[in-house]
Amino acid sequence: MDTSLETGKPEIRAHIYRDRASDLGVSVSTIAASLRTMIGGNDQVTTFREGEDRYDVQLRLGLADRNGADVISRLYVPSTKVGSVRLDNVVRLDEGTGPAQIDRYNRQRQVTVTANIERGQSLSQVLEALNQEVPKLNMDPGYRAGVQGRARELGRAAIGFALAFLLSFIFMYMILAAQFESFIDSVTILLSLPLSVPFAILSLFAFQQTLNIFSALGILMLFGVVKKNSILQIDHIKNLRAAGASRGAAIRQGCRDRLRPILMTTFALVAGMLPMALGSGAGAMTRRSIAIVVIGGQTLCLLLTLLVTPVGYSLFDDLAQARIWRKLVSWRLLAARSLSRKAPVED
Repeated sequence: MDTSLETGKPEIRAHIYRDRASDLGVSVSTIAASLRTMIGGNDQVTTFREGEDRYDVQLRLGLADRNGADVISRLYVPSTKVGSVRLDNVVRLDEGTGPAQIDRYNRQRQVTVTANIERGQSLSQVLEALNQEVPKLNMDPGYRAGVQGRARELGRAAIGFALAFLLSFIFMYMILAAQFESFIDSVTILLSLPLSVPFAILSLFAFQQTLNIFSALGILMLFGVVKKNSILQIDHIKNLRAAGASRGAAIRQGCRDRLRPILMTTFALVAGMLPMALGSGAGAMTRRSIAIVVIGGQTLCLLLTLLVTPVGYSLFDDLAQARIWRKLVSWRLLAARSLSRKAPVED
């Protein structure tokens, strides 16, 4: 671990007697400007030309006249009442030590503490430990702690991916509802998505990978792959039922017919991800997280989704045939017809 705070630099601190300075007609800004000019030499007083070159000239006291508190205290500052006032009449000077460099963030002083993460640990675990330890420091009201760099970006990415997951479910449901012209079949297809997330996280732990931005991208990719299997099953089952098959026969025949293409696409995807998971070189660790999420999540939830999708289709089909659902649909159709009749017709 390392910190940006380096103390021990000698300095002279000026403490202004504000009441006495006000009585003598010396303002704080006048004291600061005089000290800045005489000690720091930051103000440009004129320019010096030598041929075609021009140099800025700054006014500053000699080293012997600005090298100690006892010498600086004998300097004079202008006053609006008595002309000039000796500095030790309005200022108390003492010697001390301060930071070698003052860093600021949002116009406030900051000290940055940096560290590397041990092998096998994740950034989220470190942040969780820090969030537990920082309140125990009992810092004064003027101090506060925060994260920067990768830690801050991780928090932003977590919020962004949570929103992306939510929007992905919404958009997939809308597209599937429009494609199958059914609100219930879309839910049946999306049942496989929550099942893939635990298997994806389990595969990360099994291969000692961390949950980061790249593994979250792999989970988004996994959603599309897992959903594809359910679409193949539901679409074929609906076609068989439209051809006159019963629901049970259509489910059995649809799962039997679609098992081979589902296995072929799954094995092809896993084979395509293996070089990414086993590869080495620059950036291999980031690509490995995506590959392990897709391989582990798809492989582990394959058998479960093959069983859950037809069972869910059967249960939701029973729900669609229930009286309550039929009444809700009929009420909705009647409401839509009544609204269309009341709509004015324009010439």
